[in-house]
Amino acid sequence: MSDEPDAYQSYLLHLWRARCQGRWQWRASLESPRTGERQLFGGLEQLFAFLSERCERLAPDTPEAPDT
Repeated sequence: MSDEPDAYQSYLLHLWRARCQGRWQWRASLESPRTGERQLFGGLEQLFAFLSERCERLAPDTPEAPDT
């Protein structure tokens, strides 16, 4: 595991379905076990966008040399 800050992220994921305007839709929440902070998402697209943005933000600025 890396010693870099934020190199490792973990979340507790909750998924459930809720009826909205007569249709079932997925809802989600992520909770950080480290801070207790909880994020709520109205759909899977918002969840995936959050995770994608989070990974992009935490990615190193410079590419690492490939292992050979």
